[in-house]
Amino acid sequence: MTKLPPTARRLGLVACHRCHLLCRQAEGPADCPRCGASLHSRKPNSIARTWAFVLAAMVFYIPANLLPIMYTTSLGAVASDTIMSGVIYFISSGSWPLALIIFIASVFVPMLKLLILSFLLISVQRHWQWRPVDRTRLYRLTEAIGRWSMLDIYVVTILVALVHLGALANITAGLGAPFFAAVVVVTMLAAESFDPRLIWDGMEDSNDGTN
Repeated sequence: MTKLPPTARRLGLVACHRCHLLCRQAEGPADCPRCGASLHSRKPNSIARTWAFVLAAMVFYIPANLLPIMYTTSLGAVASDTIMSGVIYFISSGSWPLALIIFIASVFVPMLKLLILSFLLISVQRHWQWRPVDRTRLYRLTEAIGRWSMLDIYVVTILVALVHLGALANITAGLGAPFFAAVVVVTMLAAESFDPRLIWDGMEDSNDGTN
């Protein structure tokens, strides 16, 4: 196997996660001499914390899609809409682009993030050597697309503000809205907790074992 280039951990160096100062790695707990933050070569308990956030997001994902995300009251009649019923409504009314945007941002993207993070966690725990560059890119993708999942919450907020200006209808957020917001926030925390350097640690360990 091709010898990997030296890394900061191999050279006994660690970068501060706050000010990015490169420091010598001590044997025990140490603080950054510039900003005082705790020094660690890898995010502490990255795998366990990421799994906890991923599993919590999976639990929140179910009521977020099954419960109504908003209630519409018009002339005394109350109607409730889930994310998928909203997508179906826009499709039936001919607004295909809007339906596609809501489906991708509110249904597809959160599920994709959970699948990617689960895949990355399993690959790290099993020390896979399969395409570390592509797995790192997958992680960067989850960071980039995570915030767009809040689109449904923005739509509900705008609709509530607009409809409240009229007198014939009223829109309020449903029980699904806080669950959906929780899914977005928790998946963002999961992506933040995962340390992509663990992907490359498996490559280094395998390379050390062959030398």
